Amino acid sequence: MDILTCQTPERVRKEIGAHLLAYDLVREVMAQAAREHGVTPQRLSFLGTVQTLEAFRPPLLAVTEADMPRLIGRILAAIAAHRVGDRPNRYEPRKGKRRPKGYTRLTRPRAVERAELENG
Repeated sequence: MDILTCQTPERVRKEIGAHLLAYDLVREVMAQAAREHGVTPQRLSFLGTVQTLEAFRPPLLAVTEADMPRLIGRILAAIAAHRVGDRPNRYEPRKGKRRPKGYTRLTRPRAVERAELENG
Protein backbone atom coordinates (compact mmCIF):
# COMPACT_ATOMS: atom_id res chain seq x y z
CA MET A 1 0.00 0.00 0.00
CA ASP A 2 3.00 2.31 -0.13
CA ILE A 3 1.83 3.73 -3.46
CA LEU A 4 -1.82 4.67 -3.93
CA THR A 5 -2.91 4.75 -7.56
CA CYS A 6 -6.26 6.55 -7.28
CA GLN A 7 -6.51 10.26 -7.87
CA THR A 8 -9.77 11.37 -6.28
CA PRO A 9 -10.26 11.52 -2.49
CA GLU A 10 -13.24 9.17 -2.63
CA ARG A 11 -11.31 6.53 -4.58
CA VAL A 12 -8.26 6.90 -2.30
CA ARG A 13 -10.51 6.21 0.72
CA LYS A 14 -11.88 3.13 -1.04
CA GLU A 15 -8.39 1.93 -1.94
CA ILE A 16 -7.17 2.33 1.65
CA GLY A 17 -10.29 0.55 2.88
CA ALA A 18 -9.67 -2.36 0.51
CA HIS A 19 -6.07 -2.66 1.72
CA LEU A 20 -7.18 -2.62 5.37
CA LEU A 21 -9.86 -5.23 4.68
CA ALA A 22 -7.36 -7.51 2.95
CA TYR A 23 -4.87 -7.05 5.83
CA ASP A 24 -7.54 -7.90 8.42
CA LEU A 25 -8.63 -10.99 6.47
CA VAL A 26 -5.05 -12.28 6.24
CA ARG A 27 -4.57 -11.68 9.98
CA GLU A 28 -7.82 -13.54 10.71
CA VAL A 29 -6.66 -16.55 8.67
CA MET A 30 -3.33 -16.44 10.53
CA ALA A 31 -5.17 -16.41 13.88
CA GLN A 32 -7.30 -19.37 12.84
CA ALA A 33 -4.23 -21.34 11.70
CA ALA A 34 -2.45 -20.49 14.97
CA ARG A 35 -5.45 -21.64 17.06
CA GLU A 36 -5.77 -24.94 15.22
CA HIS A 37 -2.04 -25.72 15.38
CA GLY A 38 -1.27 -24.53 18.90
CA VAL A 39 1.03 -21.59 18.19
CA THR A 40 0.72 -17.88 18.80
CA PRO A 41 -0.15 -15.74 15.76
CA GLN A 42 3.05 -13.71 16.29
CA ARG A 43 5.07 -16.83 15.42
CA LEU A 44 3.51 -17.06 11.95
CA SER A 45 4.79 -15.26 8.89
CA PHE A 46 2.50 -12.65 7.34
CA LEU A 47 4.26 -12.85 3.98
CA GLY A 48 4.22 -16.65 4.15
CA THR A 49 0.48 -16.53 4.74
CA VAL A 50 -0.10 -14.22 1.77
CA GLN A 51 2.04 -16.46 -0.47
CA THR A 52 0.23 -19.59 0.74
CA LEU A 53 -3.17 -18.06 0.08
CA GLU A 54 -2.01 -17.00 -3.38
CA ALA A 55 -0.70 -20.52 -4.10
CA PHE A 56 -4.00 -22.11 -3.02
CA ARG A 57 -6.17 -19.72 -5.07
CA PRO A 58 -6.66 -22.08 -8.08
CA PRO A 59 -7.67 -25.06 -5.92
CA LEU A 60 -10.02 -22.82 -3.91
CA LEU A 61 -11.77 -21.73 -7.10
CA ALA A 62 -12.18 -25.30 -8.31
CA VAL A 63 -13.04 -27.12 -5.05
CA THR A 64 -16.45 -28.67 -4.44
CA GLU A 65 -18.42 -27.86 -1.33
CA ALA A 66 -17.86 -31.37 0.04
CA ASP A 67 -14.06 -31.06 -0.27
CA MET A 68 -13.87 -27.50 1.10
CA PRO A 69 -13.22 -28.41 4.80
CA ARG A 70 -10.33 -30.71 3.85
CA LEU A 71 -8.77 -28.05 1.60
CA ILE A 72 -9.14 -25.39 4.29
CA GLY A 73 -7.40 -27.73 6.72
CA ARG A 74 -4.51 -28.14 4.29
CA ILE A 75 -4.27 -24.37 3.81
CA LEU A 76 -4.21 -23.72 7.56
CA ALA A 77 -1.56 -26.41 8.04
CA ALA A 78 0.58 -24.83 5.31
CA ILE A 79 0.19 -21.41 6.92
CA ALA A 80 1.12 -22.78 10.33
CA ALA A 81 4.29 -24.26 8.80
CA HIS A 82 5.54 -20.77 7.86
CA ARG A 83 7.04 -19.82 11.20
CA VAL A 84 8.98 -16.70 12.04
CA GLY A 85 12.29 -17.56 13.64
CA ASP A 86 13.58 -16.14 16.89
CA ARG A 87 15.29 -12.89 15.95
CA PRO A 88 16.76 -11.28 19.06
CA ASN A 89 18.39 -7.86 18.76
CA ARG A 90 17.13 -7.41 15.22
CA TYR A 91 16.99 -3.80 14.19
CA GLU A 92 16.22 -2.56 10.72
CA PRO A 93 16.50 1.02 9.49
CA ARG A 94 13.23 2.72 8.62
CA LYS A 95 14.36 4.21 5.34
CA GLY A 96 12.92 4.12 1.89
CA LYS A 97 14.68 2.03 -0.70
CA ARG A 98 12.82 3.34 -3.72
CA ARG A 99 15.28 5.00 -6.04
CA PRO A 100 14.20 7.65 -8.51
CA LYS A 101 14.28 6.74 -12.16
CA GLY A 102 16.50 8.60 -14.59
CA TYR A 103 13.53 9.75 -16.66
CA THR A 104 11.18 12.68 -16.27
CA ARG A 105 7.56 11.93 -15.40
CA LEU A 106 4.95 11.62 -18.14
CA THR A 107 2.84 14.75 -17.60
CA ARG A 108 1.16 15.04 -21.00
CA PRO A 109 -0.89 12.49 -22.92
CA ARG A 110 1.19 9.65 -24.31
CA ALA A 111 0.00 10.36 -27.86
CA VAL A 112 1.34 13.94 -27.65
CA GLU A 113 4.69 12.73 -26.35
CA ARG A 114 4.88 10.06 -29.04
CA ALA A 115 4.08 12.59 -31.82
CA GLU A 116 6.78 14.90 -30.49
CA LEU A 117 9.31 12.05 -30.62
CA GLU A 118 8.34 11.25 -34.22
CA ASN A 119 8.75 14.86 -35.32
CA GLY A 120 12.09 15.20 -33.57
